[in-house]
Amino acid sequence: MKIAIVCYPTFGGSGVVATELGIALANRGHEVHFVTYKQPVRLELLNNNIFFHEVHVPEYPLFQYQPYELALSSKLVDTIKLHHIDLLHVHYAIPHAYAGYMAKKMLEEESMYVPMVTTLHGTDITLVGKHPFYKPAVTFSINESDIVTSVSQNLKERTLEIFDIKGEIEVIPNFIDAKKYSTSFTDCQRTNMARDNERIVTHISNFRKVKRIPDVIKVFHKIQKTIPSKLIMVGDGPEKAGAEILCEKLGISDSVIFLGNSNEIDKILCFSDLFLLPSESESFGLAALEAMINKTPVISSNAGGIPEVNTEGVTGFLSDVGDIEDMAENALVILGKDETLKNFKQNAVNEAQKFDILKVLPRYEEVYERAYKARLKNV
Repeated sequence: MKIAIVCYPTFGGSGVVATELGIALANRGHEVHFVTYKQPVRLELLNNNIFFHEVHVPEYPLFQYQPYELALSSKLVDTIKLHHIDLLHVHYAIPHAYAGYMAKKMLEEESMYVPMVTTLHGTDITLVGKHPFYKPAVTFSINESDIVTSVSQNLKERTLEIFDIKGEIEVIPNFIDAKKYSTSFTDCQRTNMARDNERIVTHISNFRKVKRIPDVIKVFHKIQKTIPSKLIMVGDGPEKAGAEILCEKLGISDSVIFLGNSNEIDKILCFSDLFLLPSESESFGLAALEAMINKTPVISSNAGGIPEVNTEGVTGFLSDVGDIEDMAENALVILGKDETLKNFKQNAVNEAQKFDILKVLPRYEEVYERAYKARLKNV
């Protein structure tokens, strides 16, 4: 099958999932065409089954903000016609489902019908999408999609609460490619980050307010008072500067390492002992899953879909949003004894295996088959 995938090409979860899905589909023999404004960060190499089509948005002095949706829908039309695309899979409702719908309508004018699968990822629903300015367009785009999927049960429920959705939403969880984590890194040296007697705590995100970065710092501040530790902060964003100032204020700057964005998350997590995810909202918690597959237990909030990934008392612990005391106490339970930490590490990787892409990919292929068969009825 020839599949066009539209996603954000950034470090965010939706872009990572879309890219990894496309790579896996290509490895299964499908022809995959990524259509976005730059090559996705996880798309390191193109091959015989993977293609990238860049969306160019010409600058025009009349526009204060360049019309990306218009350029995207036009590029989709060109790509679908030129490469005889069978199916369009858009990730993130805004603006991709809207642009995908416009492309479909333009193609129908030429008696071409291409089904569209829309995957909802989180803030496209819970933050941006429910804004009064965008809500009508998001509702329309979802309802006009041939099939809609959600990355968690929680996100599905939130979508149905916020929008007037006419059809079904199918839950297909996020995933990881377990085989990528089956080999130990020979260059994985804990001494590069911490002393032998120190535990290593990690946080990875885009440093937005919703991630509650100050909570990460405050929880670690309490941890290191009892257990010698280092905190590794991976990512970048608007909350980073404030986090650095807070570290200075608490006197822990020497124990906190800010690494910025990285494509080598697994190499960082492979020597981590604990992952902190105190987010105010998470549709799924892909970062937690990536930590778990690397044998890193998780201390998190119980927000959104995180409890569908992080199992209380098994892979880590869950706390109410903002409950720094509880998070710190739970962290000390895991880190306090070597045997306890070892058990949590093994539990984490065992649970993460349930989200292996080989178990999730067939569900997307089944969705594609259904959408494609519906397409044949319209041809």
